[in-house]
Amino acid sequence: MPLLMIDLDNTLVDRDAAFREAARAFLATGGLPVDDLAWLLSVDAGGYAPREDVARALVGRYGETVSGAAVREFLDRGAADRVVPAPGVREALGGAVGAGWTCVIVTNGRVAQQEAKIRRTGLDGIVHGWVVSEAVGCSKPAPEIFRAAAATLGATLRGAWMIGDSPHADIAGAAALDGVRSVWVSAGRPWTDGTCRPTHITDDTASAISYVVGRPVDAL
Repeated sequence: MPLLMIDLDNTLVDRDAAFREAARAFLATGGLPVDDLAWLLSVDAGGYAPREDVARALVGRYGETVSGAAVREFLDRGAADRVVPAPGVREALGGAVGAGWTCVIVTNGRVAQQEAKIRRTGLDGIVHGWVVSEAVGCSKPAPEIFRAAAATLGATLRGAWMIGDSPHADIAGAAALDGVRSVWVSAGRPWTDGTCRPTHITDDTASAISYVVGRPVDAL
């Protein structure tokens, strides 16, 4: 069966919206300035800032106003407790599985947090498996994490596709692998990376999955 690899944060789930709500609750609960929401979102950098850096930034800004336990709770569980599947994703994934695709989530992050998101959204009951960077000791765009995803399911990368929202982690990662094609989930953004290009671009994840599944077998 052909292999379909899919990113998690801001691809299968709206991680940024979940983090925004978690950050708003963190500030409100701690009696911190609500106007700091934009600052906190910038520090988070869409989830690409190391957790330790975000924690240090919070402690540096608020000092003893917030406890270390509150910071850890926010960073460990805040967004994971609020994520929901992106529109149409569950149906599109179900269609891919029904069409014979082997679907695996390939995500950077910590195992406990990423698995909590996968289970909270019910994606664990649809996909065939997942690979988290912390567990395999390498992160996208390193080719090893994609190879680990294929090996986990006894699949091959030849003819595989990668769907994701990150030009660097997802699309450049796929471009470095022989035989792997990609779909970039743009969310309306223009493609500006001059080092590589995705095979296809869609505005949303459900459309990306449907595009891949709808390709004729001889085009894989």
